[in-house]
Amino acid sequence: MGSTVLLVFGVLGIWIAVYTGNLADGIVSRQICDPTVLKDHQNMAYVTSWIFTVTLAADLLKFLKSNFLSGKKRILNLLVVLLMLTGSGFLIYVGHLGASVVYQQGGGVYMPAEDCNEFE
Repeated sequence: MGSTVLLVFGVLGIWIAVYTGNLADGIVSRQICDPTVLKDHQNMAYVTSWIFTVTLAADLLKFLKSNFLSGKKRILNLLVVLLMLTGSGFLIYVGHLGASVVYQQGGGVYMPAEDCNEFE
């Protein structure tokens, strides 16, 4: 039950991250040289969000009292584990793309003037 609660908060958090990322998209896309990395980051974030949402749905199925699911709990648990591993791989890749946008292209980062006169 504790892992399900964490999964619920994780799914809520990832969809909030997608929403706030979409809010920042218009600003960041004008600052960077290669917007394809930003688009890949956005697309993979959606895929990752849906993987974890489906994982949550599959995990919640375990709590149903159904004759159909009575012998299939082990398969359902295996499916949840495989989806979690797949989602974790996608999450790592999304983080890598986000880091590329920020650290290689300066997306969403304040850039001081060349002479740094605003710090005097």
